[in-house]
Amino acid sequence: MTLTLRRVKAADAAAIAEQFSAPEVFGGTLQLPFASEEMWMQRIAGMNPPAAGSNELVLAAVLDDKPVGLAGLHPVGPSVRRRHAMGLGITVARANQGQGVGQALMTALLDFADNWAQVLRIELTVYHDNQRAIRLYERHGFAPEGRLKAYALRNGEYVDVVTMARLHPRQPLVATA
Repeated sequence: MTLTLRRVKAADAAAIAEQFSAPEVFGGTLQLPFASEEMWMQRIAGMNPPAAGSNELVLAAVLDDKPVGLAGLHPVGPSVRRRHAMGLGITVARANQGQGVGQALMTALLDFADNWAQVLRIELTVYHDNQRAIRLYERHGFAPEGRLKAYALRNGEYVDVVTMARLHPRQPLVATA
């Protein structure tokens, strides 16, 4: 069994919808239950190929010809003054968590951001109780920046998230007073 990474494609929609049908997967994201293959086909079509001049990247981690992970760098908004920043999202199928899939996806996304896409800042939010994900992000240079109270509804309860960010490791920054 060899794990490969590639851009997500429309043919992945069924496997991604199946991956997101597990409460352990969609419950760790802002996705809703009952995602359909058609919904994922539309989302993938909107991401792939990215708009001209976009540095957006969405990768699928594929094991035995089946996507078992999904990760992406997405623009944080249309503002010219925020072009240097990207948002990061990542999920791994429940059966494949703890097997290095997230590590491989993070390594590939950060290589792309640091060496090819002119990204200075990568931002994310993570549920405060998702310690496995927080440890993964910290291993890759992300640091907590704050906690947002009652950020999202999860399983009938409003849950806090931690905001985290990582700056390009070789980017000289000017300190602010």
